[in-house]
Amino acid sequence: MEDTEFTEFQRYFKEYQQRFGLTGYSVFFKYEPLGECFASIAVNQHDMVATVTLNSELPEGNKPFRDIKRDVRHEALHLLLFRLEHLASCRYIAEDELYEAVEELVNKMEVLIGD
Repeated sequence: MEDTEFTEFQRYFKEYQQRFGLTGYSVFFKYEPLGECFASIAVNQHDMVATVTLNSELPEGNKPFRDIKRDVRHEALHLLLFRLEHLASCRYIAEDELYEAVEELVNKMEVLIGD
């Protein structure tokens, strides 16, 4: 069952990566213990690399609530917002950098929402 979950997790994430226009990122996947978390993502914005991890040892009490599609969507949304989050955490940022990041996000959201 776990291998199937991890395979589904990877497949769904790649679908969201395409849907959200995040193809500039190289994405790697891990299947390892994360404590109470269902999944997590770590991003290196400079190198445009994301590592998405699915919890391989989910506590028994959390197992009934695992939803691979929801977990993937959640982590993909973190990647979608990461550039903006990264810029917001920088001590010094040029106004045009922030504007560019917001416009990029708005354009991607327009595609997602459609008509």
